[in-house]
Amino acid sequence: MIFETHAHYDDAIFDHDREELLCTMEKQGIGAIVNAGSSLDSIVRIRELIHQYSFMYGAAGIHPCDTGTLTEEHFLWLKEQCKHEKIVAVGEIGLDYYWKETDPAIQKMWFERQLLMAQEVSLPVIIHSREAAKDTLDIMKSLHAEKTGGVIHCFSYSREMAREFLELNVSFGIGGVITFPNARKLKEAVDYIPMDRLLLETDSPYLSPVPYRGKRNSSLNLPFIIDKIAEIKGISSEKVIEITTDNAEKLFKVRCKG
Repeated sequence: MIFETHAHYDDAIFDHDREELLCTMEKQGIGAIVNAGSSLDSIVRIRELIHQYSFMYGAAGIHPCDTGTLTEEHFLWLKEQCKHEKIVAVGEIGLDYYWKETDPAIQKMWFERQLLMAQEVSLPVIIHSREAAKDTLDIMKSLHAEKTGGVIHCFSYSREMAREFLELNVSFGIGGVITFPNARKLKEAVDYIPMDRLLLETDSPYLSPVPYRGKRNSSLNLPFIIDKIAEIKGISSEKVIEITTDNAEKLFKVRCKG
């Protein structure tokens, strides 16, 4: 069974068919899904989803673009959410210098706070890093992020940067971008990264793989990502599933159904 390590089924785009879609997952070979938090409201919706679906788990964290309005009261509430038995990570947290909604200094402050919180609650982290590789790496090194481990979600940096992150005990979330014709840098990085550090993800509803690029994404598209990784690594798709599922089970400390 496939372990999907990053999706956003709390997104309103799924409101009209969420139950119908999620009820097909196990039949289609998806044995576990981690639904990543991004805002306070999203975490409330995630709590409902992980209660409703046995194969779904949650991550509680505030996306860097949503940190501008965070308060100490919000932060205390967030820490409480991390104590839920089906919350398996702190995330997605990090830095995003592509979008300009939130000042980088504020992003850094809350990134640091949430990294330290993950250590306090003994959960791995799900890291969002866009156009912020050096600052992300520097903060993770300074706060010893290797203590909890985690995953660089939607990894998009070079092979050289992958080498730096490997030293921090993190895994690499690989999604639909790996199927894009112009994703040479990512394909080189995936070729370099050991299989025991790779995880499967979609970031649904975003970043659909070829041949569905530009359309709403879902975990049902994971086979396209699996096949591309298998091609790059020179192994079977079945072996990719086996290894990445084992990797995810160890990181999040939950069993994939099937």
